[in-house]
Amino acid sequence: MNNSLKDVLVLGSGPGALSIAAALGNENLNVEVLSETDPLKPWPFTYGIWGEEVDQLGLSDLLEHRWTNTVSFFGEGSSNEKDKKNKPTRHNKDYGLFNKEKLQKYWINQCESASVKWHIGSAVDLVTDSVTSTVTTSSGIKICSRVVIDATGYKPAFLKIPNNGPIAVQTCYGIVGEFSSPPVEKEQFVLMDYRCDHLSQKERLEPPTFLYAMDFGNNRYFLEETSLGLSPPLSLEVLKLRLNKRLKHRGIELTKLEYEELGAFLPMNMPIPSLDQPILSFGGAAGMVHPASGYLVGSLLRRAPIVAKAISKAIQDHTKSPEQIAKSGWVALWPKELIRKKALYTFGLEKLMRFKEDQLRNFFIEFFRLPEEQWYKFLTNTSSLKELVESMWNMYKKAPWRVKRGLMGMQGRELKLLWKFIKP
Repeated sequence: MNNSLKDVLVLGSGPGALSIAAALGNENLNVEVLSETDPLKPWPFTYGIWGEEVDQLGLSDLLEHRWTNTVSFFGEGSSNEKDKKNKPTRHNKDYGLFNKEKLQKYWINQCESASVKWHIGSAVDLVTDSVTSTVTTSSGIKICSRVVIDATGYKPAFLKIPNNGPIAVQTCYGIVGEFSSPPVEKEQFVLMDYRCDHLSQKERLEPPTFLYAMDFGNNRYFLEETSLGLSPPLSLEVLKLRLNKRLKHRGIELTKLEYEELGAFLPMNMPIPSLDQPILSFGGAAGMVHPASGYLVGSLLRRAPIVAKAISKAIQDHTKSPEQIAKSGWVALWPKELIRKKALYTFGLEKLMRFKEDQLRNFFIEFFRLPEEQWYKFLTNTSSLKELVESMWNMYKKAPWRVKRGLMGMQGRELKLLWKFIKP
């Protein structure tokens, strides 16, 4: 029995859990973490971020790689068909890849400085009353706290999440290795390569995928075939097949495989949890994945201190119940403007999931013709609501008719999402 009352118990050990635990520790709160795995266990996935974003956070030293030559390929350009396919869209913004060990240690060090205590095990039961939240672990230990934060990812332990229909999932299959010839230019980062001349006409009618790729230096490259977001999701087998076809079409062979990244199944339109429950969440469990891009880490770094301050202030009032403390956290995490922005982003994702290959390519051609600051803020979720609406309207006005028609068609959940935008 561990019945001494803690301020906060965080569930999980991924980026969401560590970021909020570190921020709470920085608020001088008594924090404990319960996770199924050792929080020092290496993370399996890569995490990218735009250079400007990480610079503004003052954390560029956490990057393992940084590229200035950042491009995409959408099969457009000159009147010559071959040139059109190979002409890049230049983004003129740096892109970085986190050193996963440094990022993890960045949060772990803060937790250790704040004397955060770790428990290994599963949470199997949660009981709340007017004063405390008590979690029972798989080994029978009871941990009592003023509030619980569920940061266990996309299948949270206790969180109530509304069922808004099918979840759009981003899937990817990646490899790091050496190749018979460079799959991308020296010191180049490719955000999206939607060229599809390696596919048959029949395959081009199937859900489109793109290549996300980068030069690691010393003849090492990271290549990842990615599905932006679908329900049901594309399988890893399909993505692996497409990546192999892409390389074979270009006469490139993998000569040394360092490792495979067997794609994160990343929910892009995870609903915002019910905001009236006596438990809080953070990270993927809280619906914080950006529906337009799949990015999460930048948002964790920006929003964890805000939520932690709100929780710290609420906990200072010893008469507040777990539900009241959680409510303070929910208001800080999901203010109405962010709820409305998420509804708009999810509305857009609903459209893109139905786009055919040529529609999607033409959509992104026009998207990256927006002023740089507009598309950058759109992808990083750093625009104001007014700026977001302006960006989307500008995109619509400039889009070719085939894309406009796809954006106008109302199917599925679009009307509900627009209502959520109007009345969050």
